[in-house]
This record gives sequence, structure tokens and C-alpha cells, in this order.
Amino acid sequence: MFGWEFPPHITGGLGTACFGMTKGLLKNGVEVLFVVPKAYGDESEEAVRLINASDISIDIRNTEELEFWKNITYLEVNSSLVPYVGPEAFDNLIESTEKTTTLGEGSIFNARYSFSGKYGENLLEEVARYALVGAQIARDNHFDVIHAHDWLTYAAGIAAKQATGKPLVVHMHATEFDRSGEHVNQRVYDIERSGMVAADRVITVSNLTRNIVIDKYGIDPAKVFTVHNAVEPTEQQIDISQFQKNVPEKIVTFLGRVTFQKGPEYYIEAAYKVLQRDPNVRFVMAGSGDLLEKMIRRVAQLKISTRFHFTGFLRGENVDRMFAMSDVYVMPSVSEPFGISPLEAMRTNVPVVISKQSGVAEVLQHALKVDFWDIDAMADAIYALLQYKSLSQMFARYGAIEVDNLKWEHAAKHIKAVYEQVW
Repeated sequence: MFGWEFPPHITGGLGTACFGMTKGLLKNGVEVLFVVPKAYGDESEEAVRLINASDISIDIRNTEELEFWKNITYLEVNSSLVPYVGPEAFDNLIESTEKTTTLGEGSIFNARYSFSGKYGENLLEEVARYALVGAQIARDNHFDVIHAHDWLTYAAGIAAKQATGKPLVVHMHATEFDRSGEHVNQRVYDIERSGMVAADRVITVSNLTRNIVIDKYGIDPAKVFTVHNAVEPTEQQIDISQFQKNVPEKIVTFLGRVTFQKGPEYYIEAAYKVLQRDPNVRFVMAGSGDLLEKMIRRVAQLKISTRFHFTGFLRGENVDRMFAMSDVYVMPSVSEPFGISPLEAMRTNVPVVISKQSGVAEVLQHALKVDFWDIDAMADAIYALLQYKSLSQMFARYGAIEVDNLKWEHAAKHIKAVYEQVW
């Protein structure tokens, strides 16, 4: 299995999903060798054997490596492609990078390469090298199926398949259309499509994503299967009483990347409408991203700064603490292939409002669903859950029960069935 991140070193939901998935696969009798660009030594290996790509040596003079290198011309060495960054932030990053960084093309051909494992300015150089290392790892290990997560690892999956002839399954967690709307980055689109064309099976996290894969990428529907994500059960019941809010008002929370895809601007406009009717509410935006500065300015323009809090990126126990202090959780995503965060909130007995434009809306019954653009409906849903105690309690109670049944071991059973089709 090829991934780009693994807990506790994560930047979003992908690493969390991979962790839960591998634990679920283990319960279904599947052994997983999980490859990451850079391992830090503190990752949990209870369900996987972690392979650090930075430890792997290759011989670029090897005929197979040279042959594969010719076939990945779309991966430009030292190409400045950074996912989840908007135009303004991207320009600033490139300007500062050009002042300090000059990499020779020869660096990628060294016997050993030290990956950063980040989403930085040399991302495609790392993706290309990761593909070469992927072929070497495949030749050095015994396995039955190759599983590649997201576009960053598709080239590694293809290389491993070419090196060994083993079947390839690619997992589409988010498409370039989810990240960029209709103005896609052509290079990323091409990488995504080449991975899905080369794959024996494609797993999508929702029917919403499956339709995009078929309609926008032209992939054969017969080899595209939906397996909805799940949520990792907590090791111990969270004691909500230990987290003090220290404020008398009720708290509404948004937690995710502050980017176009996640719809933070709609959340702020809905918050403004709620505060017009009930000023005794506090709104939280937890996360970081290229729209953060713009969102802070908008909150200031609306004169609701005293009722709005920006926490920055949260991870681990701080996420649980934030949910424990929340009275309502909102996920207003413009395009969300799945969306694990509402499940995490519901697991903590927090009622949720989610956009209809999300994959998780396909599996949840006890959630209020609105169109991301309908800020009036979003405000009404938030207000109702804050004001009507019986409604809030009903969604919290049955939502928690519903999430308890969305276990990774159940999702992993479907993933194993996909493996068995190609094995």
C-alpha cells in the first residue's frame, strides 16, 4: 500500500483514513506493507509494517528504472506544484522559493534520496522519485495486490505493477475537480487519469466521486467500486465534563482546511445570520488554508469578531477537545468526496449540519443536510439545533448510534472483496 502520510504526521483526512483502513484490513485477515515517503519513527505499527521510502536505495542505471523513467514524462523534476494552495499564496511561495532554492536535476538519480514527505515546492520531484522507489520496494517484497492512495502515489503504484505484474487498485479520495472546481490543474488531472486507466480496479469513497471518475475521466464503470469511509472507534469514552468551555454561550464549530472546497465563506455568512437572531452564540473556525486571511477580514467586515474564533490547525486530543466543547458541528463543503469530520463529531454526541454536496450525506440519516450555497437554510438548521433541545438531543443520540455502526472493519471487508476480484 502506497500512501503519502500516516498518523500522527498528517495534514488532513487522508492519513486518518489510511490508518483506520489498515486496522480494519488486519481484522479481515489482510497483511499490509505500508510505504510512506518519510517515516518519523513514532508511527503506530499495530496494523501495518511501515516501509520508509527514504531508506530505499535504487540503481538508476538499471534498465527497468530507465525504461519507467521514460514513461513518466508528465512528472517534471523541480516542478512547483503545491496542492490546496490558492493563487495568491502560491505566488508568494514561489517568489520566496526562487530566492533560496536551486535543485539540480541529478539529485533525483542518487542511489538514496531523502524525502521530506511534505506538500512543498518540490512535490513533483518527490512524486517522481517515489515512483522509482516504489518499483524497487515491489521487487524486494512478497505481496498479492498493490493499493495506491490519491494521485501522489499513483505513479508508484504503476511502477510497482510494471515491475512485478501484480494487480493494481487505486483509491480516489478526492479528485482534482473537488480541489479546484472546473479550473483543474491539467498535470494533476493527467496523473489521476493515468493511474485509474492503469489500475485493475478503482475504489471511490462515495457515489458522488464515482460519478465524477466515470463522467470526467472516462473510466470504465465496470471497474469502479464505491466503498464509503468509516470512523475509527475511540479507545476510551471521552469525558466531556473534563473540558471546560469557560464561556456561557453555545459553540458552533467548523473544522477543516480553510479552502474553497470546504466552503468556509458560506459558514461565516450563515453565522452572521444566526447572530442576528441570537447574539449569545460563539462560532469557531478550526483549520488553516489559503482562504484564512480572507475569512478573518470578512468576519471583521461583518463586525462579528467578538463572537468568532480562529484556532488554527488542530490535531489529536485538541480535535476531541474542540468537539467536546461544541453544541453544533457544521461541514458546509462545496465538494466533499466523503468527509470524516462529521462522523468524529457525532461520535462525541454533537449534532451536525452537512452539505448535500458531500459523500457522507449518502450514508448518514441523522444529520441535517443543506445545499452549501443556501446560507438561509444553513442558518435555520444551526439555529434549530441550538434552540430546540429535544431536536438536538435526538440527533445527538441517534447520530452516535449510527456512527458506531460505520466501522472500518466493515468497509475493509468490501475492500478485501475488491482485492479478491483481481488476485
